[in-house]
Amino acid sequence: MTDRSLRLTLFVHVFLFALVVGVFWGTWFSLSRSMSSITASTFLEVGHTMINNLGGPMAVLMPTTLVSAVPVLFMLYRRHRRASFSLILAGAALLVVALVITLSVNVPIDYAINRWTVDTLPSDWTSIRNRWEAYHAARTFISLAGFGSALAAILRSHEDAATPA
Repeated sequence: MTDRSLRLTLFVHVFLFALVVGVFWGTWFSLSRSMSSITASTFLEVGHTMINNLGGPMAVLMPTTLVSAVPVLFMLYRRHRRASFSLILAGAALLVVALVITLSVNVPIDYAINRWTVDTLPSDWTSIRNRWEAYHAARTFISLAGFGSALAAILRSHEDAATPA
């Protein structure tokens, strides 16, 4: 396998990672920070729209991003690029943590919210919303740290390539 193959797999992995982080960051930055100030009906309208728009694509994008780390890790390991390998592995591990948060907390709440109407809104809907928001913030910043690790691996990979194995 050539350095060109490594560069291509790194590009694909980091590009996919950027898409995942972009969804999390964009949602947190543009909406989550002000979610407590919107009305119940607006919350439901926005929530239903976002769940329907993001659920399917993210169900494919997050696992694909994790799988895309495998060939990168393999190539870095074979080339003895330990620092880059460790950084990609750390980034993938952080993305796994974000995925676990997503599947164990956010998605079940999404399923509940998607069934709510203004008439069936539970009395504790704000505490449920706040729980979703707290875990969304956690997965956002965890995935940002993972993305930063992947970017650092790219920078390190260039240094590693200049150093004989």
